[in-house]
Amino acid sequence: MSERHTGNGAHTIMNHGKEVLKEHSHDWVVLLLLALTDFFLNMIEPFHRYVAADMMTDMKYPFYEKDTIPMWAVPLYAGILPISVFFIYYMKRKDVYDVHHAMLGLLYALLITAVITDSIKDATGRPRPNFYYRCFPNGKAEYANNGDVICNGDRLKIKEGYKSFPSGHTSWSFAGLGFLAWYLCGKLRAFSKKGHARNLCIIVSPYLFAALVGVSRVDDYWHHWTDVFTGAIIGTIVSAFCYLQFFPFPNHENGWAPHAFFTMMEMERSREKAGASARFADLEA
Repeated sequence: MSERHTGNGAHTIMNHGKEVLKEHSHDWVVLLLLALTDFFLNMIEPFHRYVAADMMTDMKYPFYEKDTIPMWAVPLYAGILPISVFFIYYMKRKDVYDVHHAMLGLLYALLITAVITDSIKDATGRPRPNFYYRCFPNGKAEYANNGDVICNGDRLKIKEGYKSFPSGHTSWSFAGLGFLAWYLCGKLRAFSKKGHARNLCIIVSPYLFAALVGVSRVDDYWHHWTDVFTGAIIGTIVSAFCYLQFFPFPNHENGWAPHAFFTMMEMERSREKAGASARFADLEA
């Protein structure tokens, strides 16, 4: 089915929003449970991996408390920015199925990624590259009889010091911006077989920004490169799964709209045919 055959303004937030929300109410409940799970994962103490003096070689980088990309900025570019794009497209198409499913898919991508990332962080307890100065702010190391560190720094900074693997900034960036890249890929008909490569520059841009965020985490000495690499893989895979849960592959003929839109159109056509058949039967009678 081509886009021009679908009509505009038929399924807006005003006349179909409640129906769509009701149909997916359980999905939003599960989303809330994911958020609560991630909140819990951030509250618990991570595993404190054994760190001896001879293991500190790669953990004595400077501790810069101010990040190049602060944590509060991540939800803005990984969440708010894609949602803004969804609503800009909604203003053109007035398709509640598209904006709702895009938002739901994005939030699932972000929260599933968060739960996976923070679960691994807590279970692994890998020290950050700046762990030494988190543990010993005055630069004077102290070790127990078994050789493990006895930290004398701020408790919260030490707690965060054991959360290096994988990088949360990176996984969230690739989850949110990766989902946006898939969304743009479908809307811009990147694989229309017409040989136009210009749209690929737009589609690659979110991935480039996400990659630069990952690089900044290494430059700030908050993560090892393997933390960033793993975070990128997690976010990329989760965003792809979540997008394809609601939308066809972008190279599909109907890759520009969610599955639910075409299901709804088929149902409406079936009802119209049934109504026409009933009217014809009444006339014959």
